[in-house]
Amino acid sequence: MPNQNKHYQNLPQYPEPYWRDHLSFPNFPKLTQDIETDVAIVGGGITGITSAYLLAKRGIRTVLIEAGSLLTGTTGHTTAKITAQHGLIYDQLITDHGEEKAKLYYQANIEAMDFIQKTADTHRIDCDLTKEDAYVYAETDEYAKQIESEMKAYERLGIPGEYTDTIPFSIPCKAAIVMKNQYQFHPLKYLTGLLPHITSAHGAIFEHTTAMKVKDGEKPVIITDNGATITCNYVITASHFPFNDEMGLYFARMHAERSYVLAVKTKNEFPGGMYISADNPTRTFRYTDLNGEKLVLIGGETHKTGQGISMIEHYEMVHDFAEKHFGINDIPYRWSAQDYVTPDKLPYIGPITANHPNVLVATGYAKWGMTKGTIAAKIMTDAIVNEENRYSELFSPSRSHFKGAANIVKDNLDVAKHLIQGKFAMVSIMPEDLKNDEGAIVKVNGDKAGCYRDMDGTLHIVDSTCTHMGCEVEWNSGERTWDCPCHGSRYSITGEVLEGPAVEPLKQITLD
Repeated sequence: MPNQNKHYQNLPQYPEPYWRDHLSFPNFPKLTQDIETDVAIVGGGITGITSAYLLAKRGIRTVLIEAGSLLTGTTGHTTAKITAQHGLIYDQLITDHGEEKAKLYYQANIEAMDFIQKTADTHRIDCDLTKEDAYVYAETDEYAKQIESEMKAYERLGIPGEYTDTIPFSIPCKAAIVMKNQYQFHPLKYLTGLLPHITSAHGAIFEHTTAMKVKDGEKPVIITDNGATITCNYVITASHFPFNDEMGLYFARMHAERSYVLAVKTKNEFPGGMYISADNPTRTFRYTDLNGEKLVLIGGETHKTGQGISMIEHYEMVHDFAEKHFGINDIPYRWSAQDYVTPDKLPYIGPITANHPNVLVATGYAKWGMTKGTIAAKIMTDAIVNEENRYSELFSPSRSHFKGAANIVKDNLDVAKHLIQGKFAMVSIMPEDLKNDEGAIVKVNGDKAGCYRDMDGTLHIVDSTCTHMGCEVEWNSGERTWDCPCHGSRYSITGEVLEGPAVEPLKQITLD
């Protein structure tokens, strides 16, 4: 992260989401012995924890494992909007899938929203849940026309919505559409509130336990990083990206995107509501409570993981937007998030392939994981207890109404381009060329390697070849990580896997 960045001095030195600060989390052991259960869940975010909660309520033996600590992944880096308004989605859904399926999409997300509200109320979980109106706004005439088309889609589908040409900010607004009575919350307070209801129903939770692969069979067997196994009747893969992606080739059916958030104490009073722009680059903002005052979460700058400009520049542009329209008193937190996007904008929820009915997957939430992760848990729970779910066909990974083949081709051509470019790129930088707190692909022992010189001047060198499918990683200056531009795997400066699909770390290298 070069020091010449103009606002670097105004940003927190390290990315850390607000949600994890000032909270204490229960600790769970690492799995060290072979066990058996009815359902094994891989992934400790909103999908995995909600699934474990629903299954435990039904008396089904459940084991949940998490590669790191619970709630440190995408769920811990969300903006935590609970809404059925997912940008400009409904007009496109009608075009691609028809009115009936577009209406089901809306109803699924409303059902998930209601479930979160009722569950928090039932268990008296204090999770800063507030009812807010959600806005999509357009700054330009081009996107104002799309707002008008979206409003017509609302009307066709019977979605309550309002059209307006104003929002309560200095941001130019040509048109906006409002979905009233949506929610926002503190996701980690909500989900930690579910944990006692899992463990009290004899659900087992293990942290720092990485699922490496699944042995197929009538009873699937999960093999973990230290060799301990979980034999079960069903597997739920809720690990954001399927760790067992050889089943269904999910790496070829989605792409990874990153986006950025600044948590800002603003000079201007925030009036409430949740907002997202229709224009590009996307801007999104909402508030949360910090010690009795409003902390405004301002984000955007979506791009494919490992690709594009220096990552710190995305924070810079969010900073410029925040200063211009809100005024900045302080920025106590910054963070980024990774999301997977499917070619037809619908998540994959259900059996991982048609031939594996007892291995279930939930992925491809495209930045709207609070409702989609919740409805995924309900769909998969119903599949396990053999109950019909009206949304299962809509989101099935094997859906017959799939649209987006052209996008699959485009994404995979992009992967091929980056694979070739990475392999043949010339490298002239040497480790000694790096200043403190800089990283780059360098030449080490005659080969390419990833090198970061930390604040104290110590070099951290890793093999730069992604362990998933062999692409070359790129340095992420905004997060101090190594990111794969092909399928979105991410690694720490010492090579540990931070984000799948990779499960093996980058090899550490020592200088000759």
